[in-house]
Amino acid sequence: MPNRSRKPKLPDPNTAAFGIILSFDGASPPESTAPPADGKDPAAVSLGRKGGLKGGKARAASMTKAQRTASAKKAAAARWGKREVAS
Repeated sequence: MPNRSRKPKLPDPNTAAFGIILSFDGASPPESTAPPADGKDPAAVSLGRKGGLKGGKARAASMTKAQRTASAKKAAAARWGKREVAS
C-alpha cells in the first residue's frame, strides 16, 4: 500500500498571488467555477447517498437464503483469494 501523506494540501501560490494583485487594484476576484475542495459535486453526493444507504439491504431482502449463501461464499472466495467453493 502506498504511503500517503496526512498533511493538508497547501493553497496554490499562483492563486494567492493573483488574489494579492487584485486586492491592490481594488477589484474582487472572479467567482470560482471549480468544484469544492473535496472534488465532489454536492448534487451527485446527495443522489448517491439516497440509493447507497438502502441498496445492500434491499438486495438482501429480495434474495432467497440459498442466493445469499452463494453470494457470501463468492465474496469470501474473492476476498481471501481462494478458489470458488462449489455448493
